[in-house]
Amino acid sequence: MERARRLANRAILQRLVSSTKDHSHSRRLSRVSDSFARAKQEKLIGNNRHHACNVRSRSISVEALKPSDTFPRRHNSATSDELINMAQTCGFSDLNSLIDATIPISIRRKEMSFNTFDEGLTEAEMMLHMKSLEAKNKCFKSYIGMGYYDMHVPTVILRNIMENPAWYTQYTPYQAEISQGRLESLMNYQTMVADLTALPMSNASLLDEGTAAAEAMWMCSNIHKGKRKTFVIANNCHPQTIDICMTRATGFGIKVVAVDVKDVDYGSGDVCGVLVQYPGTEGEVLDYGEFVKEAHSHGVKVVMATDLLALTMLKPPGELEVDIVVGSTQRFGVPMGYGGPHAAFLATSQEYKRMMPGRIIGISVDSCGKSALRMALQTREQHIRRDKATSNICTAQALLANMAAMYAVYHGPEGLKTIAQRVHGLAGVFALGLKKLGTEVQDLPFFDTVKIKTANAQAIADVARKSEINLRVVDGNIITVAFDETTTLEDVDNLFKVFSNGKHVSFTAASLAPEVQNALPSGLIRKSPYLTHPIFNMYHTEHEMLRYIHRLQSKDLSLCHSMIPLGSCTMKLNATTEMMPVTWPKFANIHPFAPIEQAQGYQEMFKNLGNMLCEITGFDSFSLQPNAGAAGEYAGLMVIRAYHLARGDHHRNVCIIPVSAHGTNPASAAMCGMKIVSIGTDAKGNINIEELRKAAKTHKDKLSTLMVTYPSTHGVYEEGIDEICKIIHDNGGQVYMDGANMNAQVGLTSPGWIGADVCHLNLHKTFCIPHGGGGPGMGPIGVKKHLAPFLPSHPVVPTGGIPAPDKTQPVGTISAAPWGSALILPISYSYIAMMGSKGLTEASKTAILKANYMAKRLETHYPVLFRGANGTVAHEFIIDLRGFKNSTGIEPEDVAKRLIDYGFHGPTMSFPVPGTLMIEPTESESKAELDRFCDALISIRQEIAEIENGKADINNNVLKGAPHPPSLLMGDAWTKPYSREYAAFPASWLRVSKFWPSTGRIDNVYGDRNLVCTLPPE
Repeated sequence: MERARRLANRAILQRLVSSTKDHSHSRRLSRVSDSFARAKQEKLIGNNRHHACNVRSRSISVEALKPSDTFPRRHNSATSDELINMAQTCGFSDLNSLIDATIPISIRRKEMSFNTFDEGLTEAEMMLHMKSLEAKNKCFKSYIGMGYYDMHVPTVILRNIMENPAWYTQYTPYQAEISQGRLESLMNYQTMVADLTALPMSNASLLDEGTAAAEAMWMCSNIHKGKRKTFVIANNCHPQTIDICMTRATGFGIKVVAVDVKDVDYGSGDVCGVLVQYPGTEGEVLDYGEFVKEAHSHGVKVVMATDLLALTMLKPPGELEVDIVVGSTQRFGVPMGYGGPHAAFLATSQEYKRMMPGRIIGISVDSCGKSALRMALQTREQHIRRDKATSNICTAQALLANMAAMYAVYHGPEGLKTIAQRVHGLAGVFALGLKKLGTEVQDLPFFDTVKIKTANAQAIADVARKSEINLRVVDGNIITVAFDETTTLEDVDNLFKVFSNGKHVSFTAASLAPEVQNALPSGLIRKSPYLTHPIFNMYHTEHEMLRYIHRLQSKDLSLCHSMIPLGSCTMKLNATTEMMPVTWPKFANIHPFAPIEQAQGYQEMFKNLGNMLCEITGFDSFSLQPNAGAAGEYAGLMVIRAYHLARGDHHRNVCIIPVSAHGTNPASAAMCGMKIVSIGTDAKGNINIEELRKAAKTHKDKLSTLMVTYPSTHGVYEEGIDEICKIIHDNGGQVYMDGANMNAQVGLTSPGWIGADVCHLNLHKTFCIPHGGGGPGMGPIGVKKHLAPFLPSHPVVPTGGIPAPDKTQPVGTISAAPWGSALILPISYSYIAMMGSKGLTEASKTAILKANYMAKRLETHYPVLFRGANGTVAHEFIIDLRGFKNSTGIEPEDVAKRLIDYGFHGPTMSFPVPGTLMIEPTESESKAELDRFCDALISIRQEIAEIENGKADINNNVLKGAPHPPSLLMGDAWTKPYSREYAAFPASWLRVSKFWPSTGRIDNVYGDRNLVCTLPPE
């Protein structure tokens, strides 16, 4: 029966191929099919050889008795025969010969050693190890608040988004035609924020509330064109927010003043903006109506940090005429996770749309004139505008924004308000009970946080801790208690026992409930509607919610479908074993400001991870605080800045950046107040060393830093990198290495060995944290010993930098939580621990081999732009399409869109060289998948040739028409000069499994000229 089914399927495939009208295309299909079959056959032969060897063996070896669930062989995705085959295709006898020819001998390192994890844990051992760490964490009931709350993640969202690789392995939605699902969800997010804040525009997420406030501060400065240098922060803001703004302000030359709300003074005429919290960090709800008017009368912009759940009951900031609103959506269905990742937001008016940080999702039209979504205003990105950028679009938390948006969709406006009223009611019951106990409670209105005055705050907190309860001690006489969605009446009764000091409590929370009324002043109660769009009022049952999530999921290409070959972005396997601990309760449900003794599992993991990262990089210390690659860049540069200042070198502000460095570098340097000097490259893509030497000498007295990416963004191991580092050091500077290309370094060389002083690591690239459709990420920084005292600190939980004997201080706070997005660190930790030192080294070698193999297969069809001294590339390579523009009108975008028809996401377009594609295969893609992608590009090259030789029209051809969605292919009219089948099925494998784009090519210009970033009314 099975054989008959296979024969029938083969016959159907042959009929479909033979029915193609374009016979030259049929031949191409046949060649692609043959190539795919050969790859499968090679793998089968290799497996059969292995099987035959086992059959002939008569004795049982020790190796045969070792566990079979070793991880590297699953991750590195190549048999020994395939490794030899690919190396020989590249002209080398084996893998090691290719590596020796590729990496300069002067920077090759000795073997890594991880001690406990040197051999790599098996997957089963890893699970046991993570369970042991989880057991060392303690999930006390936390009433700490300060922007972090426990909540219930709806299980339909937990299982179908947070734990679903079809959502967490997507890339940033640059190819909108295969990203319509998450773009709709992010549009829901923007609409949710805009509705609740009553401001017309929102972005699609930022990193956390503190950094969002810092972005708003920079917006206020830009609105005044930098002419006003003072930013005022009310001291009712969260302490981490205040510290982040102070840290960020130093690079911008802004003076931050923190004062009581009632003492804000605009008399200097130098104030660009003021930040307030609503509700305040200690719970108070103030009426800011007159405050905002007073600020505006002095030309000062008002920024308000707020809580979206509170805004279901409170008068929204937009109705108070606030200019910019920021906050976190964490309590909308995203676990606390000991600090993150969580999606922050920023909302403002249309007037400031081009100053807004982060991504904005907008509505445009596709080639058929139908409405479609895309990322709007993409020219704000750092890698395009470099030091002139107003935003780092990479700083987003798309996966968490999608969870928060779905939380609002699932509960709807009434459901959210019910949760808010319940939380507010429980806080009211608690406040009333304390008054009955004779405890003094502040008389200001509150939403969820009750402020208590007491003779000995710490003593009460200690009693609470014995009952596994965490309270916030503000000072010796003030405690706050913040309530959340998970709080119950029984929890309130337990709090009464704590505050009664062991005495009998004559009442219960339930008995007090009828006496409690809304404690909010009538003038601040929300009367305006929100979340009125049908999407927020349709999917309130699990069945409907499940279908909605899967309907959106089906529109998006992810690693579930095919390789995503983006150069510089390293889209590699996010293994299930690595992902599982993320949702375990004792990792997910810990407050970031809980006492350290309650997070000993986390602390042990941080220590182990830090030690392994030090061994990998050759550095002496690590900070895990930066919660994105861009945040890591910024933090690393600020550490260098602090080092120079501590030595009295206040004048050192010149940053040399080669054009081959990672595209985000110039904007990060500009954020630190550095003057940027660009250095060119030679014809081979290497840094022009003589130009660098001249620049370093010219700026010797002011030289601060060199920012360099290695291997370069051109995909080349530069021979003179150690000399480059020496030149910078000889002229008084420090070397900052961008970690974007660490996947080509691990185990083979290292930043510290090469000569760098600082490096950030994109854990979402080299160390397997999923991209999540555009976030989360992590950017920890490693430093040499002399820079360790300057690592980031934190005002609530001390971390990182240590004041040196000469009173030098750390750089300050970079992210809102002490250890950044701690909840995703188990992913990288598990990856490194399971791979072991040898597995990681083999991963780097295999990634390099696969890039060279692909470059070799493609070089006769497309020029490969840069190569190293021995003709090889690093872990990525660039193919040059510039010659096609004049001869055929074909540009990189056309090739990327046509690749969608073949079932692939396009490579990185026009970066770092305009008119090119940068391709990175990673070690975790199989040879068969590499061949399939190469076959697609070769087939596309033949389609370009048909334009060159006049067989296809230069303006109306299959590349210009791509991608081809079902709505176009199934339409009544077909006016294209090529067949529908030619458009839809350019390769044989598509007959078996076809990923369909949901729209035609989207008009970028229309979307920017007609910016709409919230759901249109229906």
